[in-house]
Amino acid sequence: MKRIKAACLEQTIHFQLKDGLGPETAREQVRQEYAFYKAQMDRRRTPYKVLAEQEQPDGSLIVEIKRQNNSQPVGGYLD
Repeated sequence: MKRIKAACLEQTIHFQLKDGLGPETAREQVRQEYAFYKAQMDRRRTPYKVLAEQEQPDGSLIVEIKRQNNSQPVGGYLD
């Protein structure tokens, strides 16, 4: 029998601009969506670590995150 001792999910998420909005409004919405995503993980008490945030020339945002998958223990992955 095997058991998971520690697990972690590494994601690269692209927060893209919405069509039909002005450039500043679209950038602000991307930032708000990213802040909402992090706040949601905080509310759910999901352990996570932001590895990198890269703003693209068009104003979109690419974020690399390590986070807990389901309720599996994360061990030393987030240290």
